[in-house]
Amino acid sequence: MSELARWSYTGKATFWKLRAGQNEMGDPMGFAAPVVIDCGYQGGLSKHLGSLGAERVVKNTVWTEFAEADTGDYILIGVSTEADPLKAGADEVMQAVRFEDTFDRIADDFAIVTGA
Repeated sequence: MSELARWSYTGKATFWKLRAGQNEMGDPMGFAAPVVIDCGYQGGLSKHLGSLGAERVVKNTVWTEFAEADTGDYILIGVSTEADPLKAGADEVMQAVRFEDTFDRIADDFAIVTGA
């Protein structure tokens, strides 16, 4: 962990990775065990309802050096041991954006964006 990340990523979030593939019934394989990561975070907007239906918009952004997040995974601000991210109240990852580690060149930073 870079010195800047050690200073700024003082919060905790719980992350669930969506397992790849499908079972014999065509259903998703579920989620890997939850992992607690160091992070910073910011709340965002929520779902907007309009005349044409619901629109997905940003709910939370989590900043971290954790590089494993991808679309379809789930993340929760705070610590949880719940195996099911939906029961834990986690949010789906819409996108993970990578930023360079400008100062230390140890580990890149990521903005994990969730949707409502």
